[in-house]
Amino acid sequence: MTSSDNPREGGCLCGQVRYRTEGSPRWVLHCHCNSCRRQSGAPMVTWAGFHSDRFTWTASAPQTYKSSPGVERLFCGACGTPMMFRSERWADEAHIAVTTLDDPGSVTPKGHVHVAEKLAWMHLGDDLPQHDHVAGG
Repeated sequence: MTSSDNPREGGCLCGQVRYRTEGSPRWVLHCHCNSCRRQSGAPMVTWAGFHSDRFTWTASAPQTYKSSPGVERLFCGACGTPMMFRSERWADEAHIAVTTLDDPGSVTPKGHVHVAEKLAWMHLGDDLPQHDHVAGG
């Protein structure tokens, strides 16, 4: 692997679940949907989409919860950290919760999605593009 592969590693709070991904993310977005808020307990979740064929679990694999048809949410079974979102719609992508990266500052969000579901008291103070639903959809 060369330095241009841009490897990144990350994991859960307790360290039981670890992963490695190579290459730059396809996208990085803040999601305001109700499902992401409920899973995380936060007003929004920032996700990064990486090529799934360049993603591997390097320690224990996470637990899986099927949150809706064709959608799985992966989390650490020991500490509960939300780790990944997988969907049949984007089968070739690994959607990683940015804050689980060892260096979450290594990626930069490029927009907001599902803004139609944003909490009324959350005021967005950036100039990033806002999409009522999924970007481009």
